[in-house]
Amino acid sequence: MKVHGGCHCGAIRFEAEVDPDKTMMCHCTDCQALSSTAFRVNVPTAAADFRLLRGTPKEYVKIGSSGARRAQGFCADCGSQIYATGAEHPREVYMLRTGVIEERQLLIPKGQIWRQSALGWLGDWPGIPAKPQG
Repeated sequence: MKVHGGCHCGAIRFEAEVDPDKTMMCHCTDCQALSSTAFRVNVPTAAADFRLLRGTPKEYVKIGSSGARRAQGFCADCGSQIYATGAEHPREVYMLRTGVIEERQLLIPKGQIWRQSALGWLGDWPGIPAKPQG
């Protein structure tokens, strides 16, 4: 499926090919802190299928619980989060943040990861399979 997206202020625009069936919710504490909310919804795209059309995201590199360095791409002007990817080059996969994708209504989560970190007040979503960790 072809998707189109960009940041809130319009400085960054992109398009990508994604498989909607790979859309996932992540409850890890890093996603909670970096998104300033209870969880984040992501969809992967191969690096070859991700095209920046305008702008260049600023990147913040964090160390994941696995020890891997992960680049968090966002708009330096408005702060919209665009993707996460490996910090090293060449990059293979970008985890796109569905909130900045125009077709986000069609990207229904098919799974949950890091459910052990989910906030207790969220309740349970029995229709969306969950893994305790990543």
